[in-house]
Amino acid sequence: MSARFIEGSDFVPAPLKPTVSFDVVDQVDVRVGTIRAVEEVPGSKKLMRLRVGFGDHERVILSGMRGEREDPQEIVGQQALFVVNLEPRKMAGELSEGMLFDLGSPDRLLPALAQPERPIPDGTRVG
Repeated sequence: MSARFIEGSDFVPAPLKPTVSFDVVDQVDVRVGTIRAVEEVPGSKKLMRLRVGFGDHERVILSGMRGEREDPQEIVGQQALFVVNLEPRKMAGELSEGMLFDLGSPDRLLPALAQPERPIPDGTRVG
């Protein structure tokens, strides 16, 4: 792994973000999806294309996880949490239809997927 990651024992939490109302949090649609495929995005040094199943549909979600895992294929078949009601965003010429909750990388820790504790149906809402 890259030298940019620190050991967990050296971790100091970042300051908390400003308080938001429950109504703001309630607007965010977080759902469980299964990662079906992981591919490099051509021309990008950071982005990986995830194909994610949500039960009744599949989406492409781009994530800046390239280089954060020795083998990005290790997350194929895993369930994770995703924000699914973000406006689609074009990155590196491709459209991303959501956001993966990938823990740790903003704090320079080895990343970990935010996952349900046991398999549950794809498309299940968080709340």
